[in-house]
Amino acid sequence: MAVGADADRWIDAYLDHLRVERGLGRLTIEAYAGDLARFVQLLAARGCTPADADVSAVTGVLVALGEASLSARSQSRFLSSVRGLYKYLAQEGLLTRNPLSLVEAPRLSRKLPNLLSRDEVLRLLAAPDRGTPRGIRDAAMLQTLYAAGLRVSELVGLGLADLDLRTGLVAAFGKGRKRRLVPLGDLARDSLVVYLETVRGLWARPTALPLFVTQRGSGMTRQGFWKIIGRYSAGAGIRKTVTPHMLRHSFATHLLEGGADLRVVQTLLGHSDIATTQIYTHVSGDHLRVMHARYHPRGG
Repeated sequence: MAVGADADRWIDAYLDHLRVERGLGRLTIEAYAGDLARFVQLLAARGCTPADADVSAVTGVLVALGEASLSARSQSRFLSSVRGLYKYLAQEGLLTRNPLSLVEAPRLSRKLPNLLSRDEVLRLLAAPDRGTPRGIRDAAMLQTLYAAGLRVSELVGLGLADLDLRTGLVAAFGKGRKRRLVPLGDLARDSLVVYLETVRGLWARPTALPLFVTQRGSGMTRQGFWKIIGRYSAGAGIRKTVTPHMLRHSFATHLLEGGADLRVVQTLLGHSDIATTQIYTHVSGDHLRVMHARYHPRGG
């Protein structure tokens, strides 16, 4: 059996594992596939394959990526893809040697998220005209997005069955289709009640499953909601390019500023790793320093 054919089969099996067992999305799988195809290609240029590559060969691949001006973040993802492949091969008993065991990932600087202040959030949420069907729907979407800290894909992906108005909870499906329950709060719940009682029944097709629909009766799309939030942020006089994800960032930061536990925020956001959530502690720490300087007698 050709070693090259082995590599192709190994990669296909690993990608199937990521898709079926790990539940990763199509775009993530495509990114991994691209990284691994490039890995095999760069190894071939050095006269070896994933089966016989050593530390020197892998280091040479990484040097080539750096010379090709691949960013540190892209190099880190590339290395993660390759590490995952070798870990899978070891678990399946297909390969025992791991040439990446001594290779470290490049250090990444964490970019702080763009945020809205509390005042900006309040202005944005108040912007829709609740005297019109469209304004009622848009108010319900904005309130839900901020109250539950959802991703825009989670918001537009909500179905009627994901909403429990009696308990005030919404079931969000995050990355890898992982389900989590998030409280809505009274304001978002009340906005949803008005929307469901006065608007959705007028617009939705009889068999429509999405919670949020357009005037044509189809489900709201991510692109459609991006336009909505852009229009209302401009109308509210917010001099920033506001994105749906900024409300998610603001949700997390405002919770921490209010004293919420980091683990609770991690659960609400649906982060599998608390290190992802910890970026918000830097923003919250800035807020605490401002408060200390303002109110502590020796803080100035």
